[in-house]
Amino acid sequence: MPDTTDSAPPPQGAIDRLAGLSIAVAACALLGLVLVQGWQVIARYVLNDSPSWTEPVTVLLLSTAMSLGAAAGVHARRHFSFTLLADAMAPSTRRWLQVLQSLVVVGIGAMLAWWGGVLFFDGLHIPTAGVAMPESIDYLPVALGGALMALFALAQLRPGNEPAAAAPAVAEGG
Repeated sequence: MPDTTDSAPPPQGAIDRLAGLSIAVAACALLGLVLVQGWQVIARYVLNDSPSWTEPVTVLLLSTAMSLGAAAGVHARRHFSFTLLADAMAPSTRRWLQVLQSLVVVGIGAMLAWWGGVLFFDGLHIPTAGVAMPESIDYLPVALGGALMALFALAQLRPGNEPAAAAPAVAEGG
């Protein structure tokens, strides 16, 4: 009889794939940031001809990496949270606190999505100095990251999607 305990995990869901895409885009943004800043250093100190486009592009790449990386952190439950109190509670109370935590993250993500979108659309007509982008382009990743945070936190509210319980302390004995 085949051993079913080591079977392959089920295919990732759409939310998991979206989180993976967020991580991939954030990683590409970080790589792009390193390349742009590397070019800035070479152009400024070696070629003595500093390009004007590197600063606004760097800010956009940094905003993208931070916003999408934070959203992926929400999906992986690696965001800033206070779990010590929840871990000490009974399972039913712990689940209630986890729901509350997810709802707070939904609220924060929705706020980031809304106001990031407002700021993005408000400045579309203002050109950025040094590069052909709107001045408000830096708010687009904030809006997208906030929407993803809210989506990922909402997905955590589904039954059966609870985080793994904290491992109990093991007493050392002799």
